[in-house]
Amino acid sequence: MSTTTKTPAAVAFVGSGPGDPGLLTVRAANLLRRADVVVLDRVARADFVARFAREDAEIVDAGHGDTGVPLTTASRAKLVVRTAKAAGKLGKDALVVRLMDGDPATFNGLAEEATALHKAGIPFEIVPGVSAATAVPAYAGIPLTHNGSRGVHVLSASDSKVDYARSAAADTTVVLFATAETLGDALVRLRDAGRDGETAVSVTTDGTTIHQKTHTFTLDETEKALAGSGVTGAVVAVVGAPVSYRESLSWWENKPLFGWNVLVPRTKDQAGSMTDRLGDFGASSDIVPTISVEPPRTPQQMERAIKGLVTGRYEWIGFTSQNAVKAVREKFEEFGLDARAFAGLKIAAVGGVTADALREWGLEPDLVPSGEQSAKGLLEEWPEFDEQLDPINRVFLPRADIATDTLVAGLQEIGWEVDDVTAYRTVRAAPPAPEVREAIKSGKFDAVCFTSSSTVRNLVGIAGKPHATTIVACIGPATAKTAEEHGLRVDVMSTEPSAEALVDALADFGRSLALSAAEAGEAVRRPSERRTTGRRKAKA
Repeated sequence: MSTTTKTPAAVAFVGSGPGDPGLLTVRAANLLRRADVVVLDRVARADFVARFAREDAEIVDAGHGDTGVPLTTASRAKLVVRTAKAAGKLGKDALVVRLMDGDPATFNGLAEEATALHKAGIPFEIVPGVSAATAVPAYAGIPLTHNGSRGVHVLSASDSKVDYARSAAADTTVVLFATAETLGDALVRLRDAGRDGETAVSVTTDGTTIHQKTHTFTLDETEKALAGSGVTGAVVAVVGAPVSYRESLSWWENKPLFGWNVLVPRTKDQAGSMTDRLGDFGASSDIVPTISVEPPRTPQQMERAIKGLVTGRYEWIGFTSQNAVKAVREKFEEFGLDARAFAGLKIAAVGGVTADALREWGLEPDLVPSGEQSAKGLLEEWPEFDEQLDPINRVFLPRADIATDTLVAGLQEIGWEVDDVTAYRTVRAAPPAPEVREAIKSGKFDAVCFTSSSTVRNLVGIAGKPHATTIVACIGPATAKTAEEHGLRVDVMSTEPSAEALVDALADFGRSLALSAAEAGEAVRRPSERRTTGRRKAKA
């Protein structure tokens, strides 16, 4: 009688970095995308899993046991071994990612867990992560060394056996991993061990995130400063001369939209460029879809047009949105076609986002407006039909069911025959969750970015009007007019009809708020922090 032995899954110890998803390494992101099982650390956040891992990946909590009691290092090591053995049933290439906060090798129990895997004969690899010891001070504008530095000591405030006398020298920078409960005692012990009471201290909470906050004081001021600081949770503290650089080198907390929470009423597929750019300016974003894209009610018209494309019926195909690209691509896949079917066909794209969607498909558009990225801009550069140069006089326009006739009429005026085909339908999305609707109406969002008139109408329809203190940003005059018709006061309007330009305009508005506050000698407050003081002052 033979027995079958399962081979345990391989384990990858992956550092999640200090908090900013942008600091995740390329190797770490790739492993998360491949992972069959993700074992979460006590601090490593689930949002990393939602952003990078597969939807079907199993999640295992290594922070707490079944009873809710925090696991010991030894218990977590046993859990990782059991998980790797259990995941072996998924196949020989099964992968378990052990996601750890910051860098796996720094105060994370890596030695114990990796040793347990070694003893069990389970293969593993270690992917270093960006450590909070260096990243958090850098995001606070504090270099850990300077010309007078002789060393950097990284200490854990929870370790009662630390000899602080070894870190008492003035030319030593001390980085403390601490909690609100252990920080004060650790700083006092450092001072009592001989560190000068006038030494500068910085304490940063939520480091590298948009919620980051940094307090500075001296060692002698520790008790008083911490008593009124409101510091909670895990912190990174820096003690030493480099703290003095913060006043001139602080960059993260000085971004124009730092800490802002911006409402983006777009679908998740469309919002990527906006959310990334908002993040560049220090803001977080919540996506609330206001439309749902669905297939046309009758597919025959679209099917005939695709067949006509293959048989040479058209000279041009014009894409006016990335949804149109997606709809045509899905039809191609349904019919077993690929990009080779576009051979000999001229391709137009209404703007950069649509052009990028085509390039992802392996298609380079022949025409993209150099000026206004709209149907009007596309018409201005579309060549007239010339029977001497153009063997075919017909254009295929796959569009939404609610598309305007501007482009069709304009093409017909310059000699083209147009097959205006409904490639997809846009319907109003379902209302967001009650807490999101309440946040919109009560002013918990600092700004909202409207990218079309339909997003204005649909957001108001499914969630209500944004609060009076919420900054309203619109992509152009038509969208701004619709917003005003719905009783909204428009604060920001982009100079170009693109999502990136809209975010840039909002960032400029944020800078103007900061400048006004500085001139008045006041602290900068986000719009959501001012919602109880009455309606904001309008700004051009």
